[in-house]
Amino acid sequence: MERTEINQFGEFKLIDHLTEKFVLHHENTLLGVGDDAAVLIGGDQNILISTDLMVEGIHFDLMYFPLKHLGYKAVISNLSDICAMNGIAEQITVSIAMSNRFSVEALEELYAGIQTACNLYKVDLIGGDTSSSQKGLIISVTAIGRQKPNKITYRSGARPGDFLVVTGELGGAYLGLQLLEREKQIYLSDPNIKPQLEDHKYMVERFLKPEARRDIISLLERIGLVPTAMIDLSDGLSSDLMHICRKSGVGAVIEDQLLPIQNEAKQLALEFHMDPGICALNGGEDYELLMCVDPQDYDKIRYLPGFSYIGEILPAESGIKLRTSSGKEHPLQAQGWTHF
Repeated sequence: MERTEINQFGEFKLIDHLTEKFVLHHENTLLGVGDDAAVLIGGDQNILISTDLMVEGIHFDLMYFPLKHLGYKAVISNLSDICAMNGIAEQITVSIAMSNRFSVEALEELYAGIQTACNLYKVDLIGGDTSSSQKGLIISVTAIGRQKPNKITYRSGARPGDFLVVTGELGGAYLGLQLLEREKQIYLSDPNIKPQLEDHKYMVERFLKPEARRDIISLLERIGLVPTAMIDLSDGLSSDLMHICRKSGVGAVIEDQLLPIQNEAKQLALEFHMDPGICALNGGEDYELLMCVDPQDYDKIRYLPGFSYIGEILPAESGIKLRTSSGKEHPLQAQGWTHF
């Protein structure tokens, strides 16, 4: 039998390949695989369900990732998926598999972080599972949320002419990871050297303790704006924009000089001899929201803090492009996080 390596597919192509022959058997399943969350009919409000897996050595390194922060982030990454559908999460389940190097006290720290996230975001822990693992720690969180049917936002709703708007600032989480990796290598070479992290608390927190933008979802509700499409920035702006374009059958252009990058992030990027714009495009794990907004609705957020216009949705034949400050356009490459 011919063998195909998994890394030839990548995460989303692999999911499409493995699930393309599945059919939906129940009328209350509105959307299965293919977006940030599944959508089920649930009375006046539809039910949103999303799940994610975090594997030690792939998604986190316990040498610099405190267990309490890890528990918190595992929850946040799933709540962010519900936000990406313009919904509010209400419940989670948590399943873990751990090797015998983890004590009860260590797991208490992990669950303290989970509890902190649940208390802050008013989310109920309603179940899960535990198992042993031959090596390391594995965490799986499922988030359940709700939203009215006419307010759920899918990746597939973008239309040519829509404005591309992003919340917050980009690139910080990636640069925080680079900083932690650098200090790890320094420590391994000489354990007597103390980590130099005090001057970069913002970057480190962006990676170790991100936040889901539930505040943005609440704000959109108050001002009466429903994006035409939306996704949370977990894999990186370039990759996540391509998910929207692929699902919506459209192209896009991003203005590189309009990417929101915090000054400290710019300085740290230069310290690492990196282009700050590349970090913002490809870094990932910022958990900000990328939304497509009808131009007629743009005035509702134009002057609000925390929203940045970064480009526009184009017809599919225009492709997906990056426009530089000189006006030159280049094909945008998806160089964000890859899972295989």
